[in-house]
Amino acid sequence: MKTILKRYTPDFVWNLSRQTYFTLRHLPDLPGAYLHPWRRESLRRLAELKDIHKGKRAFIIGNGPSLKQTDVGRLKGEFTFGLNRIYLMFPELGFTTTYLVAVNDLVIEQCAAEIAALPMPTFLSWRSRRFFKNLHPSSFILPTFIYTTYDNPVFARNAYSRLWESATVTYVALQLAFHMGFEQVILIGVDHNFTTAGPANTTITSDGDDPNHFHPGYFGKGFRWQLPDLETSEIGYRMARRAYEQAGRSVLDATVGGKLTIFRKTDYNSLF
Repeated sequence: MKTILKRYTPDFVWNLSRQTYFTLRHLPDLPGAYLHPWRRESLRRLAELKDIHKGKRAFIIGNGPSLKQTDVGRLKGEFTFGLNRIYLMFPELGFTTTYLVAVNDLVIEQCAAEIAALPMPTFLSWRSRRFFKNLHPSSFILPTFIYTTYDNPVFARNAYSRLWESATVTYVALQLAFHMGFEQVILIGVDHNFTTAGPANTTITSDGDDPNHFHPGYFGKGFRWQLPDLETSEIGYRMARRAYEQAGRSVLDATVGGKLTIFRKTDYNSLF
């Protein structure tokens, strides 16, 4: 039905209808997303971060098994974005990433206390604020909350506004890196390949060690998580590539053996 309606509806009417539907759907979220004290503090921080790393390079570290074949220790002293539970690698590395980004509700819900204990700046979805309300304010550094949505694809060139999630936290990190002014962004550990199969976005509970990430306990036994939506992720990656290229910037993929084909491949060791 949707396909038929779109075929016979003028583009401008279809696009206006879509935008109106999206606006009305998220209207209840907007006051808090811009006026809540936590968000006002987050917007202040984001303003300070705008183009703060202009002309520099950054690495976005995915969590795929390929990290075990990657000398991540070479990133000490580089600007880095860690994703979700990358902190499980910190004891082995001996250092932390520059930033940490997480937007998935299930990840943040089950790991809120661990994330709150991290020493580096963290960027979390505004939705996740409910998981931090019961933590004593003096016991953690308030995360920078970003307004993200599942729907209405967009690549945000600044992070004050809405960021689309594109079914992967990597895409959110690419938008934050753009906001901060990074000239070149390099992906590692973004394997874009999962052993566990099933319908996209289905919530499952792990029944043993995790074969899809660098650490067996990443989504270990009893952890609830959603199966990947690689097709939606690729839509976002194409949008990111286009935005970076239009700005005269670049995204490279240095993942060892990764299956993603959107970004230009490069050899990780050649970057040092």
